[in-house]
Amino acid sequence: MFLSLSYVFQVDCFVCSHCFQFIGSVELQIGRKLYLQGLGLSDKNGCDFEAFSPTSKEDVPKNHNHSELCSSSASRDNSAPSDDTLESLMNGTLSLPYSEKFSLPPVISCLGGCEEEHYCSKSCAEADWELFHSILCTGKSSRSLQRNALVKFVEHANKTNDIFILAAKAISFTILRYKKLKITHLENQIQNTGLHEVARTSFSLLMEAWRPISMGFKKRWWDCIALPDDIDSSREASFRMQIKELAFESLQLLKEAIFEKEYAPLFSLEIYGHVIGMFELNNLDLVVASPVEDYFIYIDELPPGTAFFPLQSCMNHSCCPNAKAFKREEDRDGQATIIALRTISKGEEITISYIDEDLPYDERQALLADYGFRCQCPKCSGGL
Repeated sequence: MFLSLSYVFQVDCFVCSHCFQFIGSVELQIGRKLYLQGLGLSDKNGCDFEAFSPTSKEDVPKNHNHSELCSSSASRDNSAPSDDTLESLMNGTLSLPYSEKFSLPPVISCLGGCEEEHYCSKSCAEADWELFHSILCTGKSSRSLQRNALVKFVEHANKTNDIFILAAKAISFTILRYKKLKITHLENQIQNTGLHEVARTSFSLLMEAWRPISMGFKKRWWDCIALPDDIDSSREASFRMQIKELAFESLQLLKEAIFEKEYAPLFSLEIYGHVIGMFELNNLDLVVASPVEDYFIYIDELPPGTAFFPLQSCMNHSCCPNAKAFKREEDRDGQATIIALRTISKGEEITISYIDEDLPYDERQALLADYGFRCQCPKCSGGL
């Protein structure tokens, strides 16, 4: 199974590149998202904390330029946390209340030292490395022949269509599988056949390595991709030619990075187009449960908190108060505000209600008994 994170999802969420499990901490997830959102890289209206690979059905149009989904605003509104706060969230020096109830696996770095991939465990890092990442890694210790070319390939995919990343993984998977099959073949056959026989069977070994990929239903990408809504039938041929040229650009960048003559058949445009088409037609959406969403749900369901404000505590109760204590969501300094409910005359006592003043008289008196007095306000004096 081949998995790939969309560009928008990579920005919004921090997950294991192999199994998609959220990693790090709730603080890291929130701090990272807000930081990237402040840079204008986060999709504020779209796939918050949801993982997906490109949906693929012939009759369903899709947006193939995921970079257009990202927010273009690089400014942060005044209510956003400061850079120091975000840094403290991300480096673990600032803890959020109750976040320990939503612990996440630690962040494990890529074996090749790249900054693009992170994992939830050493086993996931090793599995991803063995499957395909050892070829696609952009780290300094990777096996990539042309690291800069590979970086350009990834940048091109992120700017155009991240389905190219899946295609590269499929080809890398085949190459690594071919190398393992070749080693096994050499160990078993070299003593009996000689080097000419080994060279002659290299293509058959490559085809055997290709077999898991060949099982997928495939059409060339430019033949099966659905027409966007703004493309009419008269422009269809031109559109499909542009898609083919886009695939050619991606393939050339990939060839510059990892091509070797021994497995040249994998790098034909025909093969590349069929691999992309396989993902176009057969991929499924993948939704990952978000511990960050669970955390906010938990916080929202907590009972209301209490606080002591000295000035407010000096105000007497009335069941028909002329003011109320109020705390706005944008007040982040720990202060509460006293708001007049009606015009208050000079010299008139400012009163607030300690309870729900809309309750019946008997219920109000029962609640106020806990405060040690019986209310004699105009409303209560009238028995209302």
